[in-house]
Amino acid sequence: MTEQQVIEQLSQYRQKQARIQVLSTYSVGAGITVSRLNEDDQLQELHAKLRGLPSYMYLSQRELALESIGHAYLGGNYPSGIKSQQRAIPGVVMDEQDTRLLKELKDKIKKVIKARGYEVRDDIEEILERLAELQDLQEEIGRIDTVLKALETYEPDYAQILRLLYVEGNSIGDIQTEMGLSKRTYWRKIAAAENEYKKLAR
Repeated sequence: MTEQQVIEQLSQYRQKQARIQVLSTYSVGAGITVSRLNEDDQLQELHAKLRGLPSYMYLSQRELALESIGHAYLGGNYPSGIKSQQRAIPGVVMDEQDTRLLKELKDKIKKVIKARGYEVRDDIEEILERLAELQDLQEEIGRIDTVLKALETYEPDYAQILRLLYVEGNSIGDIQTEMGLSKRTYWRKIAAAENEYKKLAR
């Protein structure tokens, strides 16, 4: 991660938080929002429980065929979250039978939503896109928070100055006042903080 990438990642924190807020209120139907759909996602919990068992113990022959096609085209790399899972599944491949099986995998994601009692609308693809975006943004925000918390354990001043500037959006003057820093010390400390963040985040 370059210095510019660090600054971009931190600078986008508040924008991403705002986008999460907007996405969270997007209506799925029947009074359900995308955030509620995201909170109710139990797929990963189920996968975790089943991962230790041989798949033939809990999958039907048809499901075993779907599992096999998933391994073949996803290489065993199953992303978290409904949106990311659906997006990772290719739509059309060379083999016609494989294309049908992959479509069935995507349809199963939709059925999970329907099984929870939610109305499956004609614009389900748009709903899944918003859900995926929400999950991706939450993951990105979580990574930033994790790095800042780790930084706080050994360089609390660095973590504080980054939070004040990028997370809370304070002005440089306000940060200097709150932390009791001269202008020269501020620029030295923010540069050192960004550099230390870069080391942790890579």
